[in-house]
Amino acid sequence: MPSPQQARAQASAITSGRTAPEAEGSPTSRLRELFDRPQLSPGQRRIAQYLIEHITEAAFLSITDLAERVGVSQPSVTRFAGAVGFSGYPALREKLQAIALGALAGGPATDEVNRSNELQSAVDAEIENLENLRRDFADPDRVIDVGRSLSGSTPLTVLGLRISASLAEYFAYAARRIHPDVRVVTRGGSVAYDALLQSREAGGTWVLAFSMPRHAQETLTAVRVARSAGLKVALVTDLALGQLADEADVTFATGTGSRLVFDSYAAPGVMSAALLQAMTDAGPERTQARLEEYEQIAEQHHFFLRD
Repeated sequence: MPSPQQARAQASAITSGRTAPEAEGSPTSRLRELFDRPQLSPGQRRIAQYLIEHITEAAFLSITDLAERVGVSQPSVTRFAGAVGFSGYPALREKLQAIALGALAGGPATDEVNRSNELQSAVDAEIENLENLRRDFADPDRVIDVGRSLSGSTPLTVLGLRISASLAEYFAYAARRIHPDVRVVTRGGSVAYDALLQSREAGGTWVLAFSMPRHAQETLTAVRVARSAGLKVALVTDLALGQLADEADVTFATGTGSRLVFDSYAAPGVMSAALLQAMTDAGPERTQARLEEYEQIAEQHHFFLRD
């Protein structure tokens, strides 16, 4: 029988229109905990999803059969086993078999429900990321201080390579409405180095860099180039520790959603908006003047549809 607390939680889930959460220690939750690693590639996440959805069968497959079922190579399965902390596929399969046997002993009903809620599980993970960010914002001073610094850097360079380019483009697009000179860098190598050096020569003092999993080596190199040129670096990433965080002057660690084949960025998106808000508050007169000017231009050239 469920405890009074569990009964209240189940009733709350029903009345709010949500499904009941996964049972703690269920095969699905154990596998998600095992595989919930941001550094997994999209191909490796496909393997993880297949194992979660077919655990009672997949745990007893050979490496050849598993690779064929997922549609990947055998070396990809071996690399996946190493990425989730095992010495090889045999060690991973042994763990999977123990979980599968537990699922068979406990009955399949619970996991049948859980398997149909992969998307809800991904949303739940993002809600947790946002809750963590909300707790971080209890003391907004660091965001306010960095926003003021970014606002005062002319030009302001925004760096985002590979998968992080979309966040950099979003931030730069909005920042141009309130800042006179925003330069976005989404190509690595010598192109990024030239842009960073030119920004410093033009009087820039800060770079805002985005680095989401999987972290690009060229991002680390670009950050080092920026620092060596005399630019300060504010970094938005998913880890508070590591090589990139060590190189940055300020790091904002925000969780990414890693439950699906490709990451989702709810918390980094809110973090970006918070920094933009801090920039607008740092120079209210300039902000208002630029926004009004932009609205006049938008109206004149019919940038947007009329409601």
